[in-house]
Amino acid sequence: MIVGLLTLDLHILEAQSLKEKRFVIKSLIERIKNKFNVSVAEVDANDLWQRAVIGIAFVSNETVMVNKVFEQIRNLVTVIHSVELINSTTELL
Repeated sequence: MIVGLLTLDLHILEAQSLKEKRFVIKSLIERIKNKFNVSVAEVDANDLWQRAVIGIAFVSNETVMVNKVFEQIRNLVTVIHSVELINSTTELL
């Protein structure tokens, strides 16, 4: 069993308040959950209105599958115009 952890450091370009940030992040989290069947949560930078750190966990039998799903998630995030991907890290356990 392979457990993968993807951490995305995001810049929310259009957010002018925490309320706007929460709207964008909540929408992004739900989109990722529904499309990829992974666990997602905002894990850091909760008080910053233009930054967010999202943690994503995925379990599979194959490392290749974990990497494939994480790459698809990164691609999804990069095409969203209101969010800029600053950094991403992957850990396999």
